[in-house]
Formats: sequence, C-alpha cells, structure tokens
Amino acid sequence: MRDPVIMTRMFSQLLAVLSVSLLASAVNAETESAGGSQSAFDPLERYNRWVFSFNEFLDEYALRPVAEGYRNFVPDPIDQGITNFFNNLDDVGVLVNSGLQLKGRKSVATLSRLMFNTTLGIGGLFDVGTAFGLPKEDEDFGQTLGFWGVGAGPYLMLPALGPSTLRDAVGRVPDAYLEPTYYLEDEVAIGLTIAKAIDTRADLIPVEGFIVGDKYQFIRNAYLQRREYLVQDGAVEDPFANDEEFDEDFEF
Repeated sequence: MRDPVIMTRMFSQLLAVLSVSLLASAVNAETESAGGSQSAFDPLERYNRWVFSFNEFLDEYALRPVAEGYRNFVPDPIDQGITNFFNNLDDVGVLVNSGLQLKGRKSVATLSRLMFNTTLGIGGLFDVGTAFGLPKEDEDFGQTLGFWGVGAGPYLMLPALGPSTLRDAVGRVPDAYLEPTYYLEDEVAIGLTIAKAIDTRADLIPVEGFIVGDKYQFIRNAYLQRREYLVQDGAVEDPFANDEEFDEDFEF
C-alpha cells in the first residue's frame, strides 16, 4: 500500500513548513520587542546565512563534483534529452497551477505542449512543443498563492533545497503531489529525483561566473527579483530578460 507512505511524507513536509513559519514569527516578534530594525525581506539573514553555508558545503563536497562528472561524460544530446524529460514532467504542475490562476490560454498551451512532447517527443525526451511554437512556461503553487494576493513573506534559505520565501516554501507541499514521479515506487521516485538534481546542478555550472560580490546577497536578490517577475507575469523589470521575449498571457 502506498497510502501510508504518502501520508507520512505529507505530514513531514507540513511539519517542516510549520516549523519554518513558527521560526519566522518568533524572530520577527523578538526583533520588534527589542526595538531593532530589520530588512524588509530578509529578517532571518543570520539563520539564512548559516543554512547557506551548510548548502555550500554539501554542494562543494557532494553535488557539484557529481555534476561536473555528469557534464564531462554525458554527451550534450543525451543531457538535453534528460533535461527535456524532466521539463515534460514539470509541465503537469504548470498545467494545474495555470488553471488555478485562471490563465486559460497558458493552460491550453501547456496541455498541448504536454501532449505533443509525451507522444511525438517520446516521453518528453524531445521538445516537440517548442518547435510547434509552445515554449515552456513556469508556474508553481508559490506563484499561485501570489496570484491570489498572498505575500511572499520573509526570505528563507532552505537546507539542501536552496533559496525560497515563506510563501514558496508552503507552495512546495502541494507542488510535491503534482510531480508524476511522486506516485511511482519509492526506489524509482528517489532515483529520478536524484537524477533531476544532478541534471539541474550541471546546467547551472556555466552561469556561476556571473556571480559577483557577496554570493549570498547575489543569489538572494536574483531569486527575489525573478520570483517577483514570475508572480507579476512580467509586469516588473526583469534583469535576466535582456535577450528573451516573453509572451503576454491572455485570460478567459
């Protein structure tokens, strides 16, 4: 039976999110009672920097070496196929969250893309959708919460998971249940999750040279600006969109 496994994971994820929420509330209350000042978006900077250092340690001695080996030994066409495969799985969550945000055109486009890539693209190994004029979209439950007026809350650096906000941390829970791999056998699901992490980390290696100054602040600011851009559907300035075109969404 898989139900006990699902319930156990759900409980553990909800408990983790609740713990983070209580931590944020406690720190905010302590700062206010002490009459101190705090950043408008990073009141937990001391805690976040500690987690950031922990994540850097994990990355330096575990994930990055594996990702470098992956880049060195996996041919580019195979690497692209693996990335396409996981992007296709992600489109299930994009489809649901587009619907929750009442974005009819994006929902139809994502559904069409998902069908084309799963069938003609052989399970998503080939990105047929983009060739048909259906580029990959980016929607998740954190953006859905933002669409319905939920504030981002404090910035959070999550252990092993990286940058987030309180809203995005909460959004990770329902997003986990929109992952098709979640409903596979545990061994297969874990294997695919690890493969996705390695593939994603390998794709980030070429852009590391763009990081300047305080690495923590650079990543924090880039993450918050990008998330604001996604929640507002491009209605704010995006520092990463100089060479990209973003289509305006139309709602039914």
